[in-house]
Amino acid sequence: MGCRSDRWEQHPLLPSSLHPPLELSFAAALLSLALLAAPVAAQRVVELGVQAVGTASDPAVLVAGPVVAVRTTLRTRLSAALAAGVSDGDAAWRGELLAYFLLNPTRRGGVGAYGAGGIAVARGPVDQGYIVLALGIEGSPGGRSGWFAEAGVGGGARLALGYRWRRLPPGWVAE
Repeated sequence: MGCRSDRWEQHPLLPSSLHPPLELSFAAALLSLALLAAPVAAQRVVELGVQAVGTASDPAVLVAGPVVAVRTTLRTRLSAALAAGVSDGDAAWRGELLAYFLLNPTRRGGVGAYGAGGIAVARGPVDQGYIVLALGIEGSPGGRSGWFAEAGVGGGARLALGYRWRRLPPGWVAE
């Protein structure tokens, strides 16, 4: 599915009615993550944020939008992001589902490091899915809020910058 196409690629063994549009599939994944986050909100760290993502590809993409995440364990985070922007002068959007491993999850001050991996879906001048791999740093990973910066690959060289607000559970222990 390299360039834009007006038809959806179909699996030869399944009827076309069983293939939802990619946008609906991604929206369902985001909704599922949000619904999973609701019951665990009292027990887990829940994060809401904004981010800008740029990819150095042909054509380059620059998008910005909200990101929601839940820390599934002390050192792991699952996030979903949906962003809109521009690519080659045209409108574009990008969705990402990422899993993180946090090296300093309870540090209230200073900088913490992490690694992330997952998938991304992009629509615009080029419609494509990508594998995403990134390394990042964030300010105050155990605090109520902090900035973050990521560098990696996923549709070309990928850079993400943003800010997260965290809802910490009662009794949250931080360094």
